[in-house]
Order: sequence, then C-alpha cells, then structure tokens
Amino acid sequence: MRAFPKETLDPKAVTVWRINGIVNSLVFAVLVLTYFILSSLISFIPTPPKWGFILLFVLIIVYALYKIFLIPTLRFRYWRYEVTEEEIDLYRGIFVRTRTVIPMIRVQHVDTQDGPLYRHYGLATVTISTAATQHEIPALSNEVADELRAKISQFAMVVEDDV
Repeated sequence: MRAFPKETLDPKAVTVWRINGIVNSLVFAVLVLTYFILSSLISFIPTPPKWGFILLFVLIIVYALYKIFLIPTLRFRYWRYEVTEEEIDLYRGIFVRTRTVIPMIRVQHVDTQDGPLYRHYGLATVTISTAATQHEIPALSNEVADELRAKISQFAMVVEDDV
C-alpha cells in the first residue's frame, strides 16, 4: 500500500471549525427557545411537555460538544494532502475515510476562495476542478494556498504540454 500524504492543514482550521460549531449550536438553541416562548404566549401553538424541552436542550448540549470539541480535532487529525508532478493525493474523513487521487492530466483549473471567517484567520480553500467533479483542500494559510494553486497550475500545464 502506498504511503499516506504528508501535508496537513493549517492549525487555525480547528479554531474556525469550532467557531462554526458554536454558531450552529446557538442557532439550534435559539430556535428551541423561540418555540418554547411562542408556545407559552400564543394559545394555538401546541405546548410540548417541559421534559421535551429539557431533552431538546440536553441534545443541543451534546450536539454542541460534538461539533465544538470532537469533530474539529478529529477532522484536523485525519485531513492530509500531497501534490506531486503526476497527481494530487487527498486523504480525509473521520468515521469513513476517503482517499482521492487526481491525475494532473485531469485538472482543468484551480481556484482559491475564502469567506469572512477564513479571511479573518488568514486561511483559504484551494478548489481543484476536473471535468467531472470539484475537490477542495480546506483551511490552508493564504501563502500556502497561493503557492499550492500556482504549483498545481504549473504541473497541470506541463502535463498538457507533454500530451
């Protein structure tokens, strides 16, 4: 079996994923709290038993712990990539691990993208497009993402010239 890819994501990715987990958990908590308040104020909205709300909040807390602490750590631990002149090797997954090898000859174009949170932490995602699909390498520092985009573009052009 071939060796696993060596390159890892930027460690700041864990912080960004934890912030996303906090936001998602807060949204669920606000929705449940809003329903609880509305059901006590408006008579035609059915009021579930109090143990139902307690159960929902316990589930939200478990979900929050899962999304804030467990998933970001495991996701960072198992995300690996490597770029060579011939191929791009991606290895990712927490419970089900996926390994994707993209031949350079299949690469059509490479993009980098970032959102407000990624931008704040100086991170970017490299998106590799082939004829059939798109593949992403998330949460790389801006410098690494720019270098990787240039490197993949250069390797893809060299492969096209050889064909």
